[in-house]
Order: sequence, then C-alpha cells, then structure tokens
Amino acid sequence: MQEFWGSFLQLLDAEALIKSGGFYLVLFVVYAETGLFFGFFLPGDYLLFLAGLFCASGMLDVDITTLCVGLFLAGVLGNFTGYWFGWRTGPMLFKRKDSWLFKRKYVVMAEEFYHKYGGAALIIGRFVPIIRTFAPIFAGIVQLNFRKFVLYNLGGCVIWVTILTLSGYFLGREFPQIINYIEYIIVGFIMLTFTPILIALIRRKAAHRTKKTIENE
Repeated sequence: MQEFWGSFLQLLDAEALIKSGGFYLVLFVVYAETGLFFGFFLPGDYLLFLAGLFCASGMLDVDITTLCVGLFLAGVLGNFTGYWFGWRTGPMLFKRKDSWLFKRKYVVMAEEFYHKYGGAALIIGRFVPIIRTFAPIFAGIVQLNFRKFVLYNLGGCVIWVTILTLSGYFLGREFPQIINYIEYIIVGFIMLTFTPILIALIRRKAAHRTKKTIENE
C-alpha cells in the first residue's frame, strides 16, 4: 500500500514524473488528464511547461518537435476519449456517486462552463484544471456536432501545447539558470490556474446559500 501511495504521489509531482518516466509517461499523463474523468487531479499546464524547459536543458531526451507533436496527439486523443465517454454514459454521469476519484460537482462545474462559453469551452477550458478534463466529456453528453468538436479539439490543443511547451523551451534556452527555480514555477502555475476554479466554487456556494435563504423565507 505504501508503495502504491508513493507511486500515486509521484504522478502529482511533474518534475519527478518527467525525470523518472520520461517522454512516454508525460504523454500518458496528458492523455489521462484530458480524457479520463479520474485524471482531473494530474498536473497539466505546468507539466507541459516543465517538459519544454527540461527539453531545452537536455534533461528530457527528446527534441522539441517530437515533444510538441507527441503532446498534441496525446491531448487530442484524450479529448476524443472524453467525448466518446460522455456520449456513451450521458446523464448517468450526473447520477454517479461521489468517490475519491470522482466528484459530481466537477461535472456540474463543467456544465456551467460549457453553457457559458459554448463550444469555445473546449479551447478556453484547456487552460483551466478540472474543466480541461470534464469539458470534452460534457460535450459528448450534450452530443455536440462531431465536426465542430473536432475543430475545437484540434484548435484548442494546438494553442495549449504550443503556448505552454514552447514558453518553457525558449525560456530554458535563453535563461538556463531558470531550472534552479522549478519549485517557484510550479507554485506560480498552481496559483494562477486554480484561482478561476476557487472563484467558481465560492460563487456557486454563495448562490446556493442565497437560494436556500430565499426558499426558507
């Protein structure tokens, strides 16, 4: 059990994941986080950034073109998997009981995000943790036109991978010493990417309280 828990925690550690698992494990994590409902807890944004950074420093033994193409394919296939899963499961996902790998509130959050931004949620949501995992699933649930889904999937993944991975790569090339500040980079990414989620949760909780107060009056 202790060995399993150690392996699980390593999946959350983007730096250790890249160093120990290399290119193919990075691809699997990106695929899982963008297409499997239990992958929402995996590192996404800063994993791509660190992959580019480690590629520039030589710590990741792969060239930048192969890295970007691999990440793009993993992200696209992940969303296709999520879309298929949502199409097949439909409303049953909303009835699924909460577990340590699944929270129904995340599906509801993705639903609200999707209704607000429409198909563009598949592009914008690439940069938002949790939404990144559940947006393609919800697109499958509402049976978004497949051609539109393909367009949003490909476009969103190109933007997501190129911005984050190439940012890490070129910063690593121009400022090699940045590799010594990885902890600060990760903390910064976590604070930046999870802020919208925290705001959304606070707003939902406040709205729920207001609705409950009105019903009790």
